[in-house]
Formats: sequence, structure tokens, C-alpha cells
Amino acid sequence: MTPTPAPAPNAHAGLIFGIYPGSVAGDDTGGLAAGPPDDPDRVSHALDQLQGRAGRPFLVRAYTGFGDTTRPGGPHPTETPADAERYAVRGRRLDLVAQYRSRGADVDGYCRFLCELVAQYGPVTDTLQVAEEPNITTNPTLDGYYPGVREAIVRGVIAAKARARELGHTHLRVGFNTTPLFGPGASFVADLVALGGDAFVAELDYVGLDFFPDVFRPVPAADLAGAVEGLLRHHRDAVLDAAGLGHLPLHITEHGWPTGPERPVRRQAEVVETLIHVLAAHARELRLSGCTHFALRDADSTEPGLFHRFGLTTDDYTPKPAFGVMRALIEQYGA
Repeated sequence: MTPTPAPAPNAHAGLIFGIYPGSVAGDDTGGLAAGPPDDPDRVSHALDQLQGRAGRPFLVRAYTGFGDTTRPGGPHPTETPADAERYAVRGRRLDLVAQYRSRGADVDGYCRFLCELVAQYGPVTDTLQVAEEPNITTNPTLDGYYPGVREAIVRGVIAAKARARELGHTHLRVGFNTTPLFGPGASFVADLVALGGDAFVAELDYVGLDFFPDVFRPVPAADLAGAVEGLLRHHRDAVLDAAGLGHLPLHITEHGWPTGPERPVRRQAEVVETLIHVLAAHARELRLSGCTHFALRDADSTEPGLFHRFGLTTDDYTPKPAFGVMRALIEQYGA
């Protein structure tokens, strides 16, 4: 394997790192991978270690959702991790994902829900992601499965930003994300822009990308760095720039690599290191703002399934080699 050269110190503007610290993970069948409950004290300790110095920008990714039984008025607890705002200390801030899961296409209700989230979590939140992987239509844990999702993104972004302005939350950035887009699906972002027009574009602060190199489609180790760079360039050039969103930062909203049978922990560390080196090397050119790792801990380290062992630690918070690698990379490249 030819390693990716590490960028020279100060060769980048500083990436904003983050991590999902919960224990539950969605799988590819519409179910959930779960195991022992979260231990808030151990979560906080691990977050302190990864963040390094207090005050360094660091995002804590949390998920909540709107469905047809969601009661208006709130409060709306985070689904995973529970009570996520407890981790928004030492300069850490929430990266809040507001999922849209209305079988009745209740876009009006979703917009009200987003406005209530802004009021409830705005003081401790830096990024509010409207919907999760809305281009995926076959999995009920993801938002593209539900009718009206595109309208929900367009109207939701506009509504959330308007509410943030009303409350003086000028720090709150609002965006949406997708998975990698190829072929006919590559028009998803352009279609959103066509639907929402100038009003939608004006309110967008960032676009997110969930991608998991070498997980669902194996990549030879020697080709991984080139594959990561190629995918990022494709997303910037063929997706964002082509849709008229070339001015917006791209944030890697989920990335990770699971351990398990035939998936050694040392390989996880190598993938993490390669990915972050590539991001840092091309951050300015490709306008990459940062990356959020999925996840801090395994859902269940006793299970061999792909979705049970994405953690940088085991389910009892014992660090894997990738934990130390990530900690060092954050120190090297973090904002």
C-alpha cells in the first residue's frame, strides 16, 4: 500500500471534527442494531479525549425524528443518544439530525417540528440537518422512504432558518445530506434546487455527505486514497457545482468502518487514517468543512453483523486502535 502523504502542518484551514456517541445503529433492512445501553460518564470521558483541548470546535451528532404521531409543542427528546445536550460542554456543540418519517406526507407538521427544535436546542446546536439520506427510497429507517420528503427538505430549511433568525441564533447552520450520487440519482440535489429555487439556496449553509469507503463495496487498500479523493471530486463537481451549490461547504456527515469477522481492528485504523489525510489534503480545494465519525462505540460487540461494530471502541468503551489514531488526527488537523 502506498500511503497518502500527510499534508504539511497548517496546510489546511482546520477541519471541524465530530462523532456520533450513541449505541444504536440502523441497518440495511430497516431495523436497528442495538446492545448494552449508553454509559453517559464513559461517553463524556471518550469525547473529552477525542476533542483534546477544551474549546476546540467539536460536533456531537444526535438524531431525533418527526412522524405522524409526533405531538406538537414539544419538548422533543433526542432519540439517540438520549439527552444529547448533556454532551454539549467544553465547547462541544450538537449536530442535530431531524429525520422526516411521515407516512402521511405531513410537511406542515414537519416544518413546525423543525421550528420547535430550533427553539429547544438552538442555544447548544451548531448544525441542524434537515432529513437523513433522503435519496434512499428503499429503507424505512431513512427519509427517502417517506412521501413528500423533497418538499419537506425545501420548506424545512427555509422554516428553520427563519425561526433561527427570529430567536437570534445566527450561529445555527442549516443543511441537508445525501449518500454518494451516481447515474440517474446524481440529479437529486439539482432537483431540490429546482423545486426550492432561490429562496431555498439562499437559506442553505452547507451540504452533507454520508459515505463509507470500503464498507459496502470493497476497495483494495492501495486504491483507497484515490477512491476517496475521486468520490469527493465527483460530489463537488458533478453534484454540487452542477446544481448551483458550488459556493457551499461540504461536510462529511457520516463515515466509518466496522470491525468483526474478517474485518480486523488494524484495518479500521488504516481506513480512518487514510480518509482523514485525504480530507485534510484537499480541504481548501474542495471546500470541505469537516467530518463526523460513525460511531464512538459498537452497538453490540458480541454480534458479528456488519452494523453492530462500527465503533472506535467496543460496547464497554474499550478503545480500538482507531480511537487513538482518530485522537491524533483531530489534534493534527482540527480547527
